[in-house]
Amino acid sequence: MMGVKVGEGVDSNQAEDDVLSTTLSVSGMTCGHCQEKVERALRGVTGVYGAEVDRGAGTAQVEAGDGVTNEMLIAAVERAGYRAAAVA
Repeated sequence: MMGVKVGEGVDSNQAEDDVLSTTLSVSGMTCGHCQEKVERALRGVTGVYGAEVDRGAGTAQVEAGDGVTNEMLIAAVERAGYRAAAVA
């Protein structure tokens, strides 16, 4: 977990066990601004509690509620102008 605690970005009724971690492969990021744009796009998805993007590795680690799908996360990244895929 990315240090998500009840009261820090998580609804107080949301149990920490209901937080799922997903890794995405993100391509097209060339600078720090790209990384920030992808991170903002992911954090803007309703139900996402945290997102950490590593431009060098081309990955995004996302923690979200169980109602957030990989398709929702990928769509957010693609709307921001980058390509994404879920990592198995």
